[in-house]
Amino acid sequence: MNNPSDVNISFVQEELSKREFKDLKRMFNGIPPYDIAILIESSSPNNRAIIWQLIDESIEGEVLSNLSDEVREMVLSFMDSIEVAEVIKNLEPDEIADILQDLPETVTAEVLDAMTDQNRQLIKKVLDYPENTAGGLMNTDLILIRPNHTLEVVLRYLRMKKKFPDATDSLFVVSKTNKFRGILSLSKILTNSPNKLAKDLMEDETNSINVNSTSSEVIRIFEKNDLISAPVTDDQNNLLGRITFDDVIDEIKSEADVSLRQISGIDSDTFEKTSTAIKTRGFWLGTNLLTALIAASVINIFKETLEQVIFLAVLMPIIASMGGVAATQTLTITVRGLALGQIVRANYLYIFNRELIVGISNGFIWAVILSLIACSWFQDWLLAWVICLSMIINLIAGVLSGMGIPILLKGLKMDPAVAGSVIVTTVTDVIGFFSFLGLAAYFYS
Repeated sequence: MNNPSDVNISFVQEELSKREFKDLKRMFNGIPPYDIAILIESSSPNNRAIIWQLIDESIEGEVLSNLSDEVREMVLSFMDSIEVAEVIKNLEPDEIADILQDLPETVTAEVLDAMTDQNRQLIKKVLDYPENTAGGLMNTDLILIRPNHTLEVVLRYLRMKKKFPDATDSLFVVSKTNKFRGILSLSKILTNSPNKLAKDLMEDETNSINVNSTSSEVIRIFEKNDLISAPVTDDQNNLLGRITFDDVIDEIKSEADVSLRQISGIDSDTFEKTSTAIKTRGFWLGTNLLTALIAASVINIFKETLEQVIFLAVLMPIIASMGGVAATQTLTITVRGLALGQIVRANYLYIFNRELIVGISNGFIWAVILSLIACSWFQDWLLAWVICLSMIINLIAGVLSGMGIPILLKGLKMDPAVAGSVIVTTVTDVIGFFSFLGLAAYFYS
């Protein structure tokens, strides 16, 4: 059976090609905003503009909040500041902040000016912090109570409210000066005596998140404590907002998407313009060409040896390839460990020793196997020794560079996922070619 989303995408593309918009408009008004966002992202730039015109104005804000940054930026280009302010007015503050961060500063200022004073102040609190921090992720819609309030007073207060903020599982206990004191869950409010005081039932601030914590730290805190929501505080313990699990899920998806594209040197959406794709991918192709020239220059040093022993050219790529695979394996483990906070200075030596043993062991095993194959193939025991030694050297170099380079890049405040693979591949190519051809030059001279 076809996936419903696949059917919708096919139907949308077919109707757009026929310029039959009536059925599309009816369909868009009957499916969730998330599914509409998927349909927009699965369409070409021209069709995205048409789809946007067919969406009911009442759900445009929710559709915007579900789009990826690149596609959302394109959709926002169809609108002026007054339209943007109207579309996003009913979204949560953190969602509005995400959208405004995709706009030029001048347009953002115009959108803020078009908002009510109350909404403007709420949004500015979030915009004051970088997007990838707890402050950038937080909502400012909170239900606050005092420590000395009884549960009876709290329940009366809750009944007076017309609507709870989404994903409300707890109330936040603060002092008169807005100092965070603790969390009071709704379950405790409902299951305890109305005469009980909030301060006697609340949990202390152990799960509070500092406003400057990175998004990765926020994700780890939620994972560790199985949280639905968590308070955000500043260095003086003032309560600023809260983060909910849906914000964390969105951030996990975003980080995974960015990491996947960065590893390939691609940082754009599927249906980007051809001219943009040429520019973004061209940079990494040029970088790869530069590293290939470095490796080629090493080969050129030993051109006389290659001319003398021509079958070295047949085996040479194997040495570099094996080292590259070993390096990529270690690189993947190291980058993942650094991202999850599992690899730290205290355990560098253990990981280093383990990878060194792995490199030596695999290097020896596969060097012997390849040496026997080469000896049987070319009837040359001297060649077998060259292959054996160079394979061991390159596999050791591969695992050491696979660990050392991402750690070095992180120390330099660079993303190891972006540049790590390019550098590691260059290292293994250069060392593989140099060791193989250098040993061949020595033994065959």
